[in-house]
Amino acid sequence: MNDPAAFTQDRSGDGDVLRFTGSLSLAQIGNLPDRLRSYTGKVATVDLSGVERIDTVGAWLIHRFAAQHGARIEGLDQDGQHLLQQVEAADQPVAIRPASVGGITRVIGEVGDAVVLTGRTLVGLVGFLGATMIALWNVIVHPSRFRFNATVTRFEVVGVKALGIVGLMSFLIGIVIAQQGAVQLRQFGAEVYTINLLGRLTLRELGVLMTAIMIAGRSGSAFAAQLGTMKLTEEIDAMRTIGVSPMEALVLPRVMAVVVMMPLLGIYASLISIIGGGLLCWVSLGIPPVTFVQRLREVVPMTDLYVGLIKAPVFGAIIGMAGCFQGMLVEGDAEQVGTRTTAAVVQGIFMVIVLDAFFAVFFTWVGWI
Repeated sequence: MNDPAAFTQDRSGDGDVLRFTGSLSLAQIGNLPDRLRSYTGKVATVDLSGVERIDTVGAWLIHRFAAQHGARIEGLDQDGQHLLQQVEAADQPVAIRPASVGGITRVIGEVGDAVVLTGRTLVGLVGFLGATMIALWNVIVHPSRFRFNATVTRFEVVGVKALGIVGLMSFLIGIVIAQQGAVQLRQFGAEVYTINLLGRLTLRELGVLMTAIMIAGRSGSAFAAQLGTMKLTEEIDAMRTIGVSPMEALVLPRVMAVVVMMPLLGIYASLISIIGGGLLCWVSLGIPPVTFVQRLREVVPMTDLYVGLIKAPVFGAIIGMAGCFQGMLVEGDAEQVGTRTTAAVVQGIFMVIVLDAFFAVFFTWVGWI
C-alpha cells in the first residue's frame, strides 16, 4: 500500500490540476521535491484524494508548493486537514526582534498587568483565608488533628530565635527616636517631652510595626521558601495522597505561631525601645531613670498599649498567610521559589503598612488618641 509519491497533471482553463498518489511520507517521497521545484505551470488545484498516507514532511511540502502557486488543496480527510493546519500555523514567519511599542502604550500595558495581578492576588488571598478558617474549624471540631509539636516548633522559630534581632533593632530605634526628638524639642526648651514622644510612638506604632516588618522579612520569607520547596519535591502532593491536609499540617501551625507570637514580640520590642530611649535621656538630657519612668506612667495612656495589642495579631495573621500563600503557589522550577519568597515579603510588608494606616484612622475615630 505504501507506493512512492507521484503526481499527474490535468489541463484546465483556470490552471492545472495536480493529482497526487502514493504515500506522501519521508520514506516514500523520493524525488518529488525536485519535480515540484522544477514545475513551472500554473496550478489551480492540488488534489490529494489519491494519497494513501501523509506525514509532516509531506504536508509541509504540499503546503509550500500550494502557497507558492496560489493553489487550493482538496481531497484530504479530517486527520490530514488537521495536520496541514498545524503545518501552516508553524510555517508563519518568526520575528527576530519584538515589535516596537510606544512609551505610553508600554506604561499603560504594564499598569494594566499590575492591576490584573493585584486583583488575582487579592482574590487568591481571600480564598486562602477561607481555606485557613476551614482548617481551623476542622481542628476545633477534631482536636486530635491539631499539630501540637509542629506549632510549638514554629513558636521557637518565629518567637524565641527572633528575640535577638528584634531586641537589637528596637533598642537602636528607641535611641534614634529619643535623640532626634531631643534635638528638635531643645529648640523650644521642651526636652522633657521627649519622653512623651518616645513612650507613645513606641507603644502605639513603631514597636509593633517594626516588629511586623522584621517578622515578615524573617519568618514570612522562610514560610514561602519552605512550602515552595515542598511543592517542588512533591511532598505536599504526597501528603494529600495519604490523606493528610496540607492546610492543617503545614499552614495552620505557621499562621497560629505568628498570630500568637506577634503580640509578645510587640510588647518586648516596645519595652526594649523604651529602655534604649531612656538610657539616651539619662546620658544626654540628664533625666534619671526614676523620673523617666514616673513621667512615662503619667503621659502614656493604657489605650496606647491596647492599640498595639490589637494590631499585633492581625499583622501576624497577614504575614503568616502571605508567606504560606506564596509558598503554595510555587510550581515549575527552583526560580519560582525565589520569586514567590520575594513576593511574600513584599506583600506582607505592604499589607501591614496599609492596615496600620487604617488602624490609625479607626482608633482616632473611636477616641483612642
